[in-house]
Amino acid sequence: MPCPPQEPEAPGQEVTLPSSRLLQGRKSVQIEHNGALYQLRATKFGKLILTK
Repeated sequence: MPCPPQEPEAPGQEVTLPSSRLLQGRKSVQIEHNGALYQLRATKFGKLILTK
């Protein structure tokens, strides 16, 4: 289910994204942050694990 378009955020404003939007049907995705790669993974029990 696509998420509605988000309005531009003000600095410091929290944004909520559904995990389905990040994973897009995959079990895991890589996220680059400050030059390092992290893996966000969904478990078979519906939990999320973020590892470096």
